[in-house]
Amino acid sequence: MKWLRVRVGPDVTVRDELDNSLLGELPTVQVQRLPAGGDDGIRLDRALVDVDVYAATRADAIALSATVRGLLLGELRGSTTAAAVFGRVGTISAPAARPYENTALRRVGATYEIYCHPA
Repeated sequence: MKWLRVRVGPDVTVRDELDNSLLGELPTVQVQRLPAGGDDGIRLDRALVDVDVYAATRADAIALSATVRGLLLGELRGSTTAAAVFGRVGTISAPAARPYENTALRRVGATYEIYCHPA
């Protein structure tokens, strides 16, 4: 989330959990690791990560989701942070509109597969 936060800019909230002030924090990118994936028992981790974008309009949610996808596929792959080295990054489920019970905002989500190991 830190890596993504720097790249999407200060006007976008990046978090793992949503709270009751979501409407006041649009646009928001929610990043969650799914209870799937795995590891090799030594170093390599295969994470399945769900990324949901919440925005005031469908067009804004689609545009931000496309930006996030471009960042993950184009910049995260092959990068290194203080904590991890990122290898292969792929799309499991491309960005698409997802239902959300609050009609005052729109949600677009995607699922990614990210291979990484400790730095």
